[in-house]
Amino acid sequence: TDYEFLLFFGLNDLGADTKGGGKSSAAADKVVEEIRAKGGKAVANYDSVEDGEKLIQSALDAFGRIDIVVNNAGILRDRSFVRTSDLDWDLIHRVHLRGSFLVSRAAWNHMKNQNFGRIIMTASAAGIYGNFGQANYSAAKLGMLGLANTLAIEGRKYNIHCNTIAPIAGSRLTETVMPPDLVASLKPEYVAPLVLWLCHEQCQENGGLFEVGAGWIGKLRWERSQGRILRQKSKPMTPEGVRDQWKEICDFTNATKPTTIQESLASFVTVLSQVESGEVGANPAAAATSVTMAVGQKLPTSSFSYSHTQCILYALGVGMSTKDPDHLRFLYEGHPDFSCLPTFGVIPSQSSIMDGGLSSVPGLNIDFTRVRQPFLHSTSVFFFFNLMYVSADFSPYGIFHTQERVLKCWLYLPVNTYSGKELLCYNQFSVFVVGAGGFGVKRNSDKAKPPLPPPNRAPDAVVIDSTTRDQAALYRLSGDWNPLHIDPSFAAMGGFKKPILHGLCSFGFAGRHVLKQFADNDPSRFKAIKVRFAKPVTPGQSLQTEMWKEGNRIHIQCKVKETGEVVLTGAYVDLHGTSEGSPEKLPQGGGLQSELVFAEIGRRIKDLGSELVKKVNAVFGWEITKDGKKAAQWTIDLKNGSGSLHKGPYTGKADVTITISDEDFMEVVKGNLMPQKAFFSGKLKMRGNIMLSQKLEVILKDYAKL
Repeated sequence: TDYEFLLFFGLNDLGADTKGGGKSSAAADKVVEEIRAKGGKAVANYDSVEDGEKLIQSALDAFGRIDIVVNNAGILRDRSFVRTSDLDWDLIHRVHLRGSFLVSRAAWNHMKNQNFGRIIMTASAAGIYGNFGQANYSAAKLGMLGLANTLAIEGRKYNIHCNTIAPIAGSRLTETVMPPDLVASLKPEYVAPLVLWLCHEQCQENGGLFEVGAGWIGKLRWERSQGRILRQKSKPMTPEGVRDQWKEICDFTNATKPTTIQESLASFVTVLSQVESGEVGANPAAAATSVTMAVGQKLPTSSFSYSHTQCILYALGVGMSTKDPDHLRFLYEGHPDFSCLPTFGVIPSQSSIMDGGLSSVPGLNIDFTRVRQPFLHSTSVFFFFNLMYVSADFSPYGIFHTQERVLKCWLYLPVNTYSGKELLCYNQFSVFVVGAGGFGVKRNSDKAKPPLPPPNRAPDAVVIDSTTRDQAALYRLSGDWNPLHIDPSFAAMGGFKKPILHGLCSFGFAGRHVLKQFADNDPSRFKAIKVRFAKPVTPGQSLQTEMWKEGNRIHIQCKVKETGEVVLTGAYVDLHGTSEGSPEKLPQGGGLQSELVFAEIGRRIKDLGSELVKKVNAVFGWEITKDGKKAAQWTIDLKNGSGSLHKGPYTGKADVTITISDEDFMEVVKGNLMPQKAFFSGKLKMRGNIMLSQKLEVILKDYAKL
């Protein structure tokens, strides 16, 4: 076959009759003999499935581990409902449902500790559809499906998968209700291959329900009609209203297919939202039809102001600490290399979206309780053309594009952030909305930036960084106030046991890991970053960033160290290349362009010194570099007397000392590079009172007039 299995069977069979009476080892012994005759290893166990611990222990004693449990034990006590006794009911549930629970529970911790396990529940079509004379049996079999669905959720992070089969096959049970020729043709061999595949380590199916028999396999899923809202604010809901809307309630045209309890509950949250707002539509998904109207619409322009305080708060929010000396340049405004983390560029753009921007777009009448937070299963791209100012007003805006997939919708929002007419950075958000599809737009967007898989080799660098229990509480101060990240009751409504970390907080962790490992913490090297959020992180867990260098592109993948779950996928960072070639020699006699500027500043000080002293009242020290080496030193004293300009070493104390290259100094003077922007990009470095940088424009522009 295409698959190789080493089969270790611990066979549990009491050998009882189909009604649960009697006891015999013959059935189990016969199967053991068949397996051994074909070279397999098998042991028999004669305990009841209600003795789950004994059954699992016998397998552990024989084989040393337990990888697979197939809950297949069953009996029948068929009666019409009115004739079903307490014993008929209880015995069926003890064997089918309670037995499956006890055996699975006995194996669970062994599977969890070895990070592998496969559990199969053997249900029945009677449980799915019902069957005359089998109320007890049907209830127990559907109960096994519910048990399997929950084990699939709880076992996922431990690589324990649980699936359910509803087989039709010839057995000691079915031979009592089927003609002999049909029993003979419905061989168990037509069911076993499905079970083997579901138990294989390569199979990632989890929480599935399959009908199987006679060589045919089909997967089942739930389907739900669009439904109707029959309640309005301050008005009673009546049975007559239900009667009048019954046809629509039962109409499966454009039916949805919820796969999780969160998707199911989303509709009810939508109803509550619409009723309270007084904007009740025909059904929870009706608003989705207007999404096409939003395509091509622009977000309203919004302004965003910030100073070094927000930059420091953001750095703390993404895990930076004074414990690490390398972090100080992002946490202390007085540091000579103080900089803003490049990933801060997402903050003004996100602000334009979250602070009412989406809801104000014409035609975008979706219910935002259906938006998956925090952009889970979505893509975000950020291209940086330039870095941040010390203090600025930004004007972000975005344009919508959509991609539909069944009854789910991805809204692509490219957001441009400007300072005046200068484009600072470009963001692309992809917001995932449940139940907002089905409106006929194209299923792929040419606007979306695709994720890229990492190279097929070991990572070049790995950084493990712990988050704190208060990480989300700290990060939200940068502007994402979603209560999902701090309110336990709100998180529970979203299906989470605890509040979860912002996806963009994990994004910030990964971005700064790359910045340190491959760019020496130099923000000017940072060009672009793209990530796809795959799984949530719980505050307190550790983030493991794996990095692969391919030229100036750094592929990244981020995991939760404790569980191994990947939380950021298809991600990469693009860096600007470092300058190459031998440095030029400093021209003899100075040869610096800045000489002319300082000469002009000196003339202005002679003419207007006293006026400048009143406006500035500070002493500026200047260190002009060429090819990374100090080439000249100037002091502008606008604090004492009528002011003065001095070249060379200065015996007094400067309020602030500025280091900048000759070339960048000229760009600042000519207005091509704002001082604050040069500061945050690392081109202009300061020591002392950096807030005096705001007075540079007075000196270099208003009075130098160059």
